[in-house]
Amino acid sequence: MDQSTWRDAKRYLWILGLAMPLLPFLAVGLHQLTGWGVWLWLGPIVILGIVPLIDWAAGLDPSNPPDSVIKSLEQDRYYRWLTYLFLPLQYAGFALAFWYLATGDLTLVNKIGLAVTVGFIGGLGINTAHELGHKKEAHERWLSKIALAQSCYGHFYIEHNRGHHVRVATPADPASSRVGESFYRFWPRTVFGSLASAWELESRRYSRRGQHPFRIGNDVINALLMTLALWAVMVVWLGPGIIPFLLIQAFIAITLLEAVNYLEHYGMLREIVGQPGRQRYERVEPRHSWNSNNIATNVLLYHLQRHSDHHAHPTRRYQALRDEKGAPSLPTGYGGMILLALVPPLWNRVMDARVADHFDGDMSKANISPRKRERILAKWGSAPQEAPAPRRDLVTSGAPSSGRPVVARCPGCGYAYDERVGDAREGFPAGTPWSAVPDTWCCPDCGVRDKVDFVVVEAASA
Repeated sequence: MDQSTWRDAKRYLWILGLAMPLLPFLAVGLHQLTGWGVWLWLGPIVILGIVPLIDWAAGLDPSNPPDSVIKSLEQDRYYRWLTYLFLPLQYAGFALAFWYLATGDLTLVNKIGLAVTVGFIGGLGINTAHELGHKKEAHERWLSKIALAQSCYGHFYIEHNRGHHVRVATPADPASSRVGESFYRFWPRTVFGSLASAWELESRRYSRRGQHPFRIGNDVINALLMTLALWAVMVVWLGPGIIPFLLIQAFIAITLLEAVNYLEHYGMLREIVGQPGRQRYERVEPRHSWNSNNIATNVLLYHLQRHSDHHAHPTRRYQALRDEKGAPSLPTGYGGMILLALVPPLWNRVMDARVADHFDGDMSKANISPRKRERILAKWGSAPQEAPAPRRDLVTSGAPSSGRPVVARCPGCGYAYDERVGDAREGFPAGTPWSAVPDTWCCPDCGVRDKVDFVVVEAASA
């Protein structure tokens, strides 16, 4: 099939994604019309109730764009505007909901329900920020930060791209869940671990520039300041009584995101490869992510469920992501899986067996919670082995410079490091030789390829 005959069957279905940030408007309107407080809980009702039912009824989404249309599909700006438009709707609903919460005659339960609904939209806003933050265009990265301000999770912009995508499916990744680790144990590990990772990444970047990290350019700090500014405006406008509900909605948004993180790489583990002294984690493959192809959640989450292709091509736009045949599959869409994750015995019953099947019955190859490792291996009939230690330095040396200026190009996304230009943001001034770039450095655009993967050529022939 070629570009002249292929059509995106979901082209106009993607508009439905803009219905989600309208839920606060609908909740307030229906509450005004009927007086029923249940409408103020519309966010969880729709996202964890109605959407999983639609996933079940509508079935799977088999359509994949062929190679010949990927470039033109990504260049179609219609799809970009759908993500851009999410933000004004997100913040209009945020403002309306908190105005109603502060000025309406609501019970405490109803106020909490409305804050929870706003939090669910904030969680979807984090997903929109995820789509925008992976792109190379500066304005889209700034829109990503804006989308994250509501939920006070701006460091996600740094840690996800430069941390999670580098360490995914390893014990070092706070966003990769482990067999035997319930969602309730995963939550504090990933939330606080991700914040610590983001700060470490930014500190390291400024250290290469010979500067301390306590400055406005630090993306952890400026993201936090954006949240504080937003919340301060809301408090000045509506009074300090809304502060607890700002915290509630942020907690819900963060929890929704981390519930998705929990199920995306549960138990997945990359092997350590290479010769002794020159080892690294194997490159991320489709088999390292759980996928789901239910059409309703695909449309609402910009194909996030096609997670293997996303990790293979992080900068690829959502409409061009493809279902990887043979990749491990979840039994239903993300909405249904989140409900399952909230009940650990049911989650373990369903997912632990799938992890074991994925590794051909050898659970010792999985990423297992250290505190439950022996018990899990005994249950699944595998001989206990020493758990892999969390390591962040498993990379081999990059190719040294030949003496002439070189350009090193990422084979995944096309980012180019030119010795003559350097990369000031990354802490490498003009003239920094490729050999002086740390071996632990990875591509700043895609976060997938390590220094060793770059293709190095002389500048004249680049």
